[in-house]
Parts: sequence; structure tokens; C-alpha cells
Amino acid sequence: MTKLNSQQYDLATIAVQTGLNSDSNHNSVVAPIYMATNYRFDDMTQPPQYDYSRCANPTRDLLANALAELEGGAGATVTSSGMAAINLVLQLLTPQDTLVAPHDCYGGTHRLFESLAKKGAFKLVWLNFYADDVEQQLLTLKPNLIWLETPSNPLVRIADIKKICKTAKLVNALVAADNTFLSPLGQSPLALGTDIVVHSNTKYLNGHSDVVSGAVVCKSEELQEQIAWWANNTGVTGSPFDSYMILRGIRTLPLRIKQHSANAQAVAELLQAHEFVEKVNYPGLSNHPQHQLANEQHKFHGGMLSFELKGTENNVAAFVNALNLFTLAESLGGTESLVCHPGTMTHAAMPEEAQLEAGITKQLVRFSVGIEDKSDLIADVLQALAVAANLKDGESDGSTNESPSKLDDLVDETENSASCRLSPALAALW
Repeated sequence: MTKLNSQQYDLATIAVQTGLNSDSNHNSVVAPIYMATNYRFDDMTQPPQYDYSRCANPTRDLLANALAELEGGAGATVTSSGMAAINLVLQLLTPQDTLVAPHDCYGGTHRLFESLAKKGAFKLVWLNFYADDVEQQLLTLKPNLIWLETPSNPLVRIADIKKICKTAKLVNALVAADNTFLSPLGQSPLALGTDIVVHSNTKYLNGHSDVVSGAVVCKSEELQEQIAWWANNTGVTGSPFDSYMILRGIRTLPLRIKQHSANAQAVAELLQAHEFVEKVNYPGLSNHPQHQLANEQHKFHGGMLSFELKGTENNVAAFVNALNLFTLAESLGGTESLVCHPGTMTHAAMPEEAQLEAGITKQLVRFSVGIEDKSDLIADVLQALAVAANLKDGESDGSTNESPSKLDDLVDETENSASCRLSPALAALW
């Protein structure tokens, strides 16, 4: 097996090639799955490289090496879930340490941080990382660990990783970044200055909505040794079969992330042009507050976007129920398109006041845009918007419309409708 690095090869090549030709027993191109729990000792004083699969496993190590190569880290640890990966990083903190985290993060992250802080595991400060004085606040707080989630979930805001990392060095703080929304092919936080990168492998890395897994990638060997020790100590390491599935998913990641991003850009532009949409959050749009920063930090903008609809909660429910190609479900990053209502689903664990402070309203809808045909996705969104916009007061929110097979048919039918008015340029484009 050739050692791959981003100085020699493009990340797309590394994603495809990593882990191949590593089988020394039978020379299989794709490595086998080692499901064994334990491994034989030839002598009781000479432990083998692998002894017990909670501690180390050949298949899991292949995935860890792949993630380290893709992120440019010294090493990686594969965990049983994304939340396990987040919790693993927190083992570096003591009750006297301060964790600074974004006020608009994923609901599960918010719940974990709050519950552990209440138990006295560390001191917790929620921060608006998009404020003009964020650097000064960090210098004043002198945190031990700065947690970044960029793009944020679900509002897709962008934090300036380089700027925050420069400030962190002044106070000797570690910086960890959740890179789940973009994957290593969309963003490289370690190269921008972070010490740790966290992934929910469940999402884009696996890409097929059939695995739950996470990972922690460290810039330095010292940090990697600490994380690996805690993973073994707490028993949060991932399974061999899941690792095999994620390795397979990573090999198509270069193609998938391009299509996710292209489709999301098209859907975001459509939503932005529609009069029943109040606001669209997608960094690929030129009016996104951090659009220029996103272009500097991102290689792809990914498939995640959110938007606010006009009207009431009934209009939101009507829109969601009318969709045919967007499945109402949590999670993200699979080949299929998903729709989610953050306030009642992914961020339900956050108190209502915390949701409002973060900017999560009852009108907010989140899309995980898949890799289906772009025209079909746009047609589906358009007909669902028409249903939502035409909902009368007191009318049921469960009505659905037949979705035309192609956008051209829908534009012909609705171009004169006040509920679905596109600019001529946008209609012509799609």
C-alpha cells in the first residue's frame, strides 16, 4: 500500500486510492474486513500488533489512516458515532478548564455541552463567533478549548477559522472544528490552523445513510496519542464493518460532493428568487453574509442549506408534506435528498429561548440536497412552494400536488401565478 499525501496527490485521488492493495495475505485489491474480537499471541511476553479489537483493529485502522491522509493530520481515531467523537475530545478538559462553543451549533452538541458543564466537567461559554469583537472576547475569556462548527447547523454560517486560530494561539487554546457539513474534500480545517477535526462519518463520508460512526483527526502525534488512549479507555471505538462501509463510501466522495454542491446551489438560487421564501442560507449565494470568506475557506460549499418560509407553521407543514423527492428525516449527507424542521427535529433538545437566540425560527426549514437530477429536485420544490403559498387559513396542511416530471412543464403552468413567480432569467436558466 502506497502512503498517500496531499502534497503529491489531489484529495480526490487519495479518497479513491486509500486503503487499496493493503492485503498482504492474498493480495486482494480491496482490503478484507477483520471482524475478529481477539488475536493470537505467539508468546505471552510478545504481544502481536493487534490483540483486542476495542484497542485496535486492522479495518478500522485503514479508515483512520484514510481520514488522516484526507485531513492532513498526524492520525485519526474512529468512533461509534459523531457524538462519541465530540465527547471524546471533551476528555481533554478538566473541571477548571473553559470551553467556548458557538451559540448556534447542532442541537445534540448543545445538549452534550450543557449537560456536562452542569455536572462540573468544565466551564462553558456560548459565543457568537460572527460578532465583530469575537477576537477580543476570546482574549478575555482565555479558553482552553475553542469549538468551531463551520458551516453551522442549521443556519449555515461561516466562522473565520484562520482568524480564530491566530487568536487561540495567543491564549494557548486548542481549536477543534466540526467538519461534518463539508467533508475533507470541501474544507481543510487543520491547514487553516485548527488542532483537531471532528466528523460524523455517518454523513458525507459514508454517504449512503446506512452507518452511524464518527472520527477525531489530530494535527499532532501528541494529541493523537491522548485521543486514542481515551477512546480505548472509554470504549467508544467504531466497528470493523462500519469502517469498511465508510471506506467504500469515501471512494465515491469526490463525485458526490461535486453533485451535492451543484444541486444545492441550484436549489438555493431557486428559493432565493421565489416570493414565498423570506430568506435563504447558503454560502454559495453572493448575498450570504460570509460569501467571500466561504470562497476562501471552501473547496465546495456542500449540499446543506436552510431557508425561512413566509406564512405560518401550517404553511411550513404544507410545504414539507407536499414534497415528493425530499424525505422528512433527520441526518444529512446521503445520496438522497432530505428535508428537516430543525426546531422540532434536530434541535428539539435546545430550549426555545436558545433556539431563538441562535436564529432558529419556526419558519426555518433545512435541506440536505442529494445527488438526484437537478431539474427533478427543482420541480419538486416549486410545486411544494405552490401548495404552501396557496394554503388558505384553516385549511389542512396535508394536501399534495402531482409533481410534473420536468421543470419546463411546471414553469409553463405556473409562470403567471402570484404564488410561484420566477424572474425570466432564472426560468430560462432552469
